[in-house]
Amino acid sequence: MLRRRVACQDRGVSGAEVGLVVSVFIACTVEAVEALTIVLAVGATRSWRSAMIGVGAALVALAVVTAILGPALTALPINVLRGVVGGLLLVFGLQWLRKAILRASGLKAIHDEDAAFAEETAGARGAGAVGPGLDGYSFLVSFKGTFLEGLEVVFIALTFGSNQKNIPLAAAAAVAAVLLVAAAGVAVR
Repeated sequence: MLRRRVACQDRGVSGAEVGLVVSVFIACTVEAVEALTIVLAVGATRSWRSAMIGVGAALVALAVVTAILGPALTALPINVLRGVVGGLLLVFGLQWLRKAILRASGLKAIHDEDAAFAEETAGARGAGAVGPGLDGYSFLVSFKGTFLEGLEVVFIALTFGSNQKNIPLAAAAAVAAVLLVAAAGVAVR
């Protein structure tokens, strides 16, 4: 353990930087997998072309929103940012806790991914026939999934990076996570 610490210090990498990269990478990987799942499902069920156009449009919109709001978010005092993010995490965490308690008590069915996928696939197929042009359903579902999960990736990178005063390192970890998941998605497809 001491050898690793010395090796990191020799290269100029601090423990805080390693922790930042690992935490941002893992958190962003989860979000990217969620987006990938949505895109793969709608692409396989409806239209790959429309799904990919939706992803591209979402990435452009995400870049614009990030360019506009990113600097504003980092300009907030860190305690305000912590309060807002902490409040959001508390609200979401309480919802997840409620669902877990309901599932553990038997009042809510345990989440079945196969059943959920079958239900969503049936809904996608029931959205009408896919024509030769742009499939609005595939486009919108891919756009929404990519944009919302992408926003989460941006917020993770900005908040973690702001907290450690190293946004470029957090952004690099986020980009690496998204590229890894995208490569896995291409391989799975």
